[in-house]
Amino acid sequence: MRQSLLSRFSKRLTLISTGKIAVIALVIFLLFTMLVLPDQAARAEQAAGTAESPDTSFFYSAQDLYRIAEEYGEQGRSAYIRARFTFDIIWPVVYSVFLLTAAGWLGSRLFSESRWSLLNLVPLLGTLFDFLENVGASLVFARFPDTSPILGMLTPVFTLLKWVFLSVGFLIIIFEAAAVLWRKLSKSI
Repeated sequence: MRQSLLSRFSKRLTLISTGKIAVIALVIFLLFTMLVLPDQAARAEQAAGTAESPDTSFFYSAQDLYRIAEEYGEQGRSAYIRARFTFDIIWPVVYSVFLLTAAGWLGSRLFSESRWSLLNLVPLLGTLFDFLENVGASLVFARFPDTSPILGMLTPVFTLLKWVFLSVGFLIIIFEAAAVLWRKLSKSI
């Protein structure tokens, strides 16, 4: 029986998602969250003059995106674009490695040959939409005050989908961890 490309990719991720790798990824994720993110947020706010950012919003419109671009000013827009192609390439890699390895490692204890094992791929969709959001917002900011109607409409959708899939990715890990714990506790009783 021939496996789909997604199934093969999911299995490969599961094979490299050992407990040790998942713990290392968790530690890096937590350190990055505690040490790097606050500094990056402060720098972004200083450069833009506001804490508002398309990246941290859940819902916004094309009009909001253009308003933010205007509020940032030329210097703030340049800093935003620079950050999207430096920091915001590394950050999605950090959280993706954590989410993928944690979901793969926990999932391997629950779904050996089931279609449910593909759940470890859900965080990749969040990462994909994060990158699309970064490119879309950067192009809108780079072209400002000229408008990019299609990107102006798509970028908020990319942001929403990013947050939906990343939230689902974290929920998957929570549910998998609870199921693994339940299974261990049930066996010991």
